Amino acid sequence: MTTRQLLELAFSSGRTGSGPATWGQRAIWDAVRQLPSADAPRYNIATAAPLDPGLPLPVLLTALERLLHLHDSLHTRLRPDEAGDLRQLVDGEGTLAVHLWPAGEHEDPAELGTRLHEELAAQAFDTATQWPVRIGAVTAGGLVRHISLVLSHTAVDGSGMSRLVADLSALCLGSSPEELAELREPARQPLEEAEFQTSERGLRRDAGARKQFVRKLRLGPPRLFPPTTGEPARFPNAVLRSPALPRAVERVAARHRVSTGSVLLAATAAMTARLAGSTEAVLNVVVNNRFLPELANAVGVIAGDGLFHLPDATAEFGEVVRRTHAAAIGTYRHAYYDRLALAAEIDRLTAEGVRLADRSCVFNDTRELLPAPAAPGEDRTTLSWPVDFEPRPGLTYALDALQSAEALSLAMTADPAVLPRPAMERFLYGIEELILTEAAAPAAAPAVGA
Repeated sequence: MTTRQLLELAFSSGRTGSGPATWGQRAIWDAVRQLPSADAPRYNIATAAPLDPGLPLPVLLTALERLLHLHDSLHTRLRPDEAGDLRQLVDGEGTLAVHLWPAGEHEDPAELGTRLHEELAAQAFDTATQWPVRIGAVTAGGLVRHISLVLSHTAVDGSGMSRLVADLSALCLGSSPEELAELREPARQPLEEAEFQTSERGLRRDAGARKQFVRKLRLGPPRLFPPTTGEPARFPNAVLRSPALPRAVERVAARHRVSTGSVLLAATAAMTARLAGSTEAVLNVVVNNRFLPELANAVGVIAGDGLFHLPDATAEFGEVVRRTHAAAIGTYRHAYYDRLALAAEIDRLTAEGVRLADRSCVFNDTRELLPAPAAPGEDRTTLSWPVDFEPRPGLTYALDALQSAEALSLAMTADPAVLPRPAMERFLYGIEELILTEAAAPAAAPAVGA
C-alpha cells in the first residue's frame, strides 16, 4: 500500500475582516453545537468525483489557491465573542491542507478515492480554529485521478457547493479568478451579507418573512399524522428510481405552465394528505434563495426553510399542480430570514398555548445540486433500501428529489412508527403514479369559439 501525504497549500493576500455571523452561519453553527460530537460530521457538505483522464497536480493546487481568493467563506472562522455573539473572522493568509494518496501500480484510484472521501467526510470541523474546507486527492501516473471536497455546513449549503464545484472546474480549465468574479456577479461575500442583514432594509425583510411564516403556522393543521409512542427506532431510507419520471414531470409542467419543481411538490403534498387521511398538507420546503439578486451566485449558507400549506391537496391532480405553483411562489419569497429569531418566536407561541402547524414533513428538490447515483442498464422503476439512520426527533419524513442522466430518484427517510416501510412504498410509488397518469392524460380540448 502506498504512503499518504499531507500537503500544505500556502494562501496569502486574500480579503480579510471580521463582523457578525450571517443568519445561515449562526443557525448551522448553533445546530451543530447542540449535537453529540459523533453526530457533528453529518452536517458536513461533501462531494467527490473521479477525474478522467486526470489532472496535473500543480494545475489543481493553483486552482484551489485561486478558489480561496474567489470565496471568502472558504477561509472564514466562526467564534463567539465575549458577549456570546457569534462572529466571522476572514483570514487573509494561511495554509490549506490537501490530503494526497498516490495509488500503487495495482491499486484502483476510484476505490482509494472513495475510502479517502469517506474518511474526510466523517471528521467534524472546529470552526473556531480551522478553515471550513478539506481537500483529498488520489494520484496515479503523475495525475490527479480522484478528488474529494468536504466543507463545513457553516461555509456552504447545497447550492453553494454546486457553485464551488463549477468554479473549481473552470479554474482548472484555465479561467482566471477575475473572469469568474465578473461572470458570477452578483455574488455577495459573507461579511457583505451580514452587513445587509443588520441594515434597516435587511431587518425589514427578516421581520416580514417571519411574519408570513408565523401566519401560515397559525393556519395549518397542528398534526398531520397520529402521535406515536414507545422507543424511537432507526429511520429507514427508501430510494425510488424512475427512468420515466423526468420526461413525465416536464410534460406535466408544460401542460399546466408551471415549474417542474411545482409538479414534484404537488405530488408530494397530495400523497402526504392521502396517507395522513387529511385534505390538506403542510410541508417544510428547503429553498436555496438564489433567486434573490444579490445572492444569485453566493457561496455560503443562504438556503432557508419555507412553509408550504395546501388546504385542498386531494383535489384533481391537475388543479393541485396549478395551486401548488401559485402557493409556492409565496413560500419561496419568504424563505430568507433569521432562523434563530423564528425559532425563539415559535417557542414563545408554543409556551402561550398557540396551536401551530405541523412542520415535520420536509421536501428538498436537489436535482440541480446533487446527482442521483447511476444504475446502468436499469430501464424500469426500482425501489431500494440502502441505509437506516439514527432517529431524528421531530421528523415524520424527509424527501429529496435527485436527478441523474438516466432517471429521477426520490430518496425518503421516515419515522417507521408513523410511516412504516409499506406506507413509504405507497408514498413513493404514489408520487410516480400521479405524475405519470397526468402526463399520459389527453390534453383538454379548446373551448368552443376559442
